[in-house]
Amino acid sequence: MATRGRPRTFDPDTALEQALSLFWERGYEGTTLSDLAESMGIASASIYACFGSKADLFRQVMERYGTTYGGPPRRALTEHPTARAAIDAMLRATIEQITRPDAPHYCMLILAAPTGAVENHEVREFLADIRRSQFTAIKERLEQGLADGDLTVPDDAVAAIARYYATVVQGLSVQARDGATRDDLEAIITCAMAAWDALTSTADTEHALG
Repeated sequence: MATRGRPRTFDPDTALEQALSLFWERGYEGTTLSDLAESMGIASASIYACFGSKADLFRQVMERYGTTYGGPPRRALTEHPTARAAIDAMLRATIEQITRPDAPHYCMLILAAPTGAVENHEVREFLADIRRSQFTAIKERLEQGLADGDLTVPDDAVAAIARYYATVVQGLSVQARDGATRDDLEAIITCAMAAWDALTSTADTEHALG
């Protein structure tokens, strides 16, 4: 039985990669549908037919980004035997990604987000949910450290420590975007891990959070 309609004359996978590069470079609000059509080499109607709206396309782009560029830092949290080693590895994997010579020097999740337009509220919340999931992943790794016995802090300190390291991850991206070198970012990680001992010392943590 013959299928109706014209066959696609483009590779959706390649087109999605081109859209990712453009969103990464210009951000969500700075990228128009015309820009996407030109970069992807397809008509706007084909974008709608294959990917849906601009917001739908952006969500698919972020899914791809998460499994490629965002994957190494998340995997680092699970590939090391102690919570401290996992956090250190996560931060170092982050700078590996944000200093790649073949990509913009910042995390797309942090700096491609839309800002003020009311109509972009759902996209902002979509990205905020992903960032919250980063915090949750760090918190769960710290909780595993508690269960394994390599981390000893009050239970109510775990969320604050997790949020601190999530903030460091986001700050590394901003610093890289603003021109910080690889050495500069390594120095930030050195400081962040020097803070680990104070943050995970039971007495110091109780004092800081009290």
